[in-house]
Amino acid sequence: MKAFGKILGLVLLGLLLIIVALGFALTHLFDPNDYKDEIRQIARDKAHIELTLNGDIGWSLFPWLGLELHEASVATLAKPTEPFADLQMLGLSVRVLPLLRREVQMSDVRVEGLNLRLNRDKDGHGNWEDIGKVPASPTTAAATPGEPAGETTAQVEKPAQPIRLDIDSLTVNNARVEYSDEKTGKQFSAESIQLSTGAVHDSTNIPVKLTAFLGTNQPVLRVRTELNGELRFERALQRYKFEDMKLTGEVAGDPLQGKTMTFAAQGQLLLDKAANVAEWTGIKVSANQLRALGELKVNDLDKTPQINGALSIAQFDLAKFIDSIGQTLPAMAEGSLSKVELVSRIAGTPTSVSFDNINLKVDDSSFSGRIAVEDFAKQSLRAVLKADSFNVDRYLKPKSAEANSTTQVRQAEVANTEASAMAGAGSTPLPDAPTKTAWSNDRLLPVERLSRLDIDADLTFGQLTLDKLPIRNAALKANGQNGLLTLENLRGELYEGNFEAKGSLDVRQQVPALNMQTQISKVPVEKILESQGKNPPIKGLVTLNSNLTGSGNSQKALIDTLNGNASFVINNGVLLNANLEQQLCKGIATLNRKTLSGEPRGKDTPFQELKGNLTFRNGVASNPDLKVRIPGMTVNGDGDVDLRVLGMDYRVGIIVEGDKSDMPDPACQVGEKFVGIEWPLRCRGPLELGAKACRLDNERMGQVASRLAGDKISEKIDEKLGDKVSPELKNALKGLFKR
Repeated sequence: MKAFGKILGLVLLGLLLIIVALGFALTHLFDPNDYKDEIRQIARDKAHIELTLNGDIGWSLFPWLGLELHEASVATLAKPTEPFADLQMLGLSVRVLPLLRREVQMSDVRVEGLNLRLNRDKDGHGNWEDIGKVPASPTTAAATPGEPAGETTAQVEKPAQPIRLDIDSLTVNNARVEYSDEKTGKQFSAESIQLSTGAVHDSTNIPVKLTAFLGTNQPVLRVRTELNGELRFERALQRYKFEDMKLTGEVAGDPLQGKTMTFAAQGQLLLDKAANVAEWTGIKVSANQLRALGELKVNDLDKTPQINGALSIAQFDLAKFIDSIGQTLPAMAEGSLSKVELVSRIAGTPTSVSFDNINLKVDDSSFSGRIAVEDFAKQSLRAVLKADSFNVDRYLKPKSAEANSTTQVRQAEVANTEASAMAGAGSTPLPDAPTKTAWSNDRLLPVERLSRLDIDADLTFGQLTLDKLPIRNAALKANGQNGLLTLENLRGELYEGNFEAKGSLDVRQQVPALNMQTQISKVPVEKILESQGKNPPIKGLVTLNSNLTGSGNSQKALIDTLNGNASFVINNGVLLNANLEQQLCKGIATLNRKTLSGEPRGKDTPFQELKGNLTFRNGVASNPDLKVRIPGMTVNGDGDVDLRVLGMDYRVGIIVEGDKSDMPDPACQVGEKFVGIEWPLRCRGPLELGAKACRLDNERMGQVASRLAGDKISEKIDEKLGDKVSPELKNALKGLFKR
């Protein structure tokens, strides 16, 4: 038995020596370079690719099956002369015996100088789509119609057992991948790719480091990237992890206008194909000044993926960030968007995204609510937001040089007119009607953007500043789609009163059309004017109802086409620096043939009510029924307000309703004969002057004098004739002198 064991041992040793000798002989006596043509033919027949071997083939047999390829390229059989991949060197080796157990145990795998060229032609066909396919040839005929096709017997195969993979390391040096689309002209590339890994084993963390330079031509962009982390795959469970992932890099190119953005991202990545779930937890993202944390989870990968997560952006200077990436914000007040931070939940699909439970801070304002894009393709924006306070003015574009010039010319014109037309005594000439336009020709609306807008917004503000007006408890509901924007409601409290507005803007046509209905209740009119930088000619609580239309894309165009109607009433007000009593006094003094002895006093004229109706036609408002109630007097007016130049032209009548013996000058004592007489004034000039632009209407004063003279003659007729003639004759004589 002992001898048998010894003999068996010798036999086995002899067989091993024979195998080693055969391996030595094969590797030293057999040269695979002599069989390149046969290898190429096998590649054509079995893999259906065109393999070109320009360099030497090195190999070893035992205990490693080793292979080195140099200067090789691969093409499809459809285009054998146009390689889609080539490499300088590929080196790998596999243990022979584990292959018999379906185990792949490899030493270091090295790839040097790989170039992969992917191209999609003008017909949309990609060169990679032909890999492994046999090109169609005339001899390859389909089955003749009507002829039964050959029957094939389906064989049920047992599912193959997964191959166990075991690699000491993988190294890729100086690789390049490029993609081009002939139809669009777009090109993408990844250059100087360097990849290195640790030992590659199933269910084991694999250190990975990847660097590359990425680029595109539309737009021109260059990106430097570096990726580090530990990859873990559990194929039996279909779970793949990338732990401690760190991605860093820099971006430069045309969109950044010569500037550079540095970026970084960290976190834990998980793909669970069995559960159809993907996760990115422990997110840390930075881009220049921006810093963000969060987590994302994607469910239903086999259906329509559903995204859920959270995002937190630390306070940063958004204006500086935008500038650092080469972009320009619209002009706004200095310091705007300098403090921005966000906390929100995120939900989405491949076609939509929503930010829920928003806590957004912008400068001195805080917002809460929800913002969503329901359809990326349609840019469908939905917003429900609540803010404590928000100053819109600081984010609006300042007036242009043209608008400022127009305003300055207007102010100079009004100032000159006001300086020479103080209405205290009414002795200066009637001011000229303004002729300079008061509005800008600047483009007002981004029509192209508005025509594509799909929006539904519901916004509320504790305090809203708009056009310098402090609006409390403001609420706005608006929507827009296919070029029609509708303001469902805009309301709020303004000073001691409130307002509400509705309307629409139609940009579906070449010239935008505006329709607006407004209701204002008991708002101090002087506060509105002061907020616009104007000196108010009047004080009081205004109530206004209007329904107006206009068209155009500038202030001037909208005013020039303004049509509609409005009604207004101002209660408990004051005509500032306008003494209508003094105007009346001058008229009475004229009829009394006396001279005013006192100097005119520039005091105000208080009134109980000022009201009227306006009809707008192409920017000119007709007001035929102006009425002012002043203690002891009634004022009637009929005239026009030309909004195109902010001018007015009125004929006004003042009626004395009672004894005015307290007139400030003895030359204008009002007797009983002056009661009920309508004393004429003419008001013309810039709208800002208000009643300061009013003067005694000398043309119509003659009619008043004539009437008074007729009344005096009538008294004489009564005195002389008494009851000597009939009443009919007496009235006829009185009428004759009153004509």
